[in-house]
Amino acid sequence: MSKTPTVHLDLQNACEASGIPDTGELIEWINCALAHRKTEVKPHKTDELTLRIVNIEEMTELNRRYRGKDSATNVLSFPFEYPPGIPDDPDQQILGDIVICAPVMHSESFHQNKSIKAHWAHLIIHGTLHLLGYDHISNTEAQQMEQLETQLLNNLKFPDPYKHPSFETH
Repeated sequence: MSKTPTVHLDLQNACEASGIPDTGELIEWINCALAHRKTEVKPHKTDELTLRIVNIEEMTELNRRYRGKDSATNVLSFPFEYPPGIPDDPDQQILGDIVICAPVMHSESFHQNKSIKAHWAHLIIHGTLHLLGYDHISNTEAQQMEQLETQLLNNLKFPDPYKHPSFETH
């Protein structure tokens, strides 16, 4: 019976954002996504990833440089690839980096009438799935990824992130 790898999270708060969930919650959400790897991976002891929380300016620069879009986005993921000739570490799976723009995330949460915690969980799961090779370039991929995100968030007792509650009060 194989043991679930430990997650080593390098948390970088580059914009001194407040309201970041605690490390235990972040790791719980990451593990939830990691349970859905697309391919079989060699046994290892540790999954490692970096989560960087940034401001509008840094996210805009990253989005411009890597996606050719001159605006900030909520989350970017950068899967890690070992350089040619460097063997994989059998004890450690380096997954890559997730970058979240705190101001965009908070604005979306407010405008979509979502709880901050639920939106954090969604972006962490979404970013982690990208590190695992999931994408949403085609409609089919998008539908599969959204269904998986919704299922994982539901398992964590969060609402469907793709259904926006109305602002109307009854």
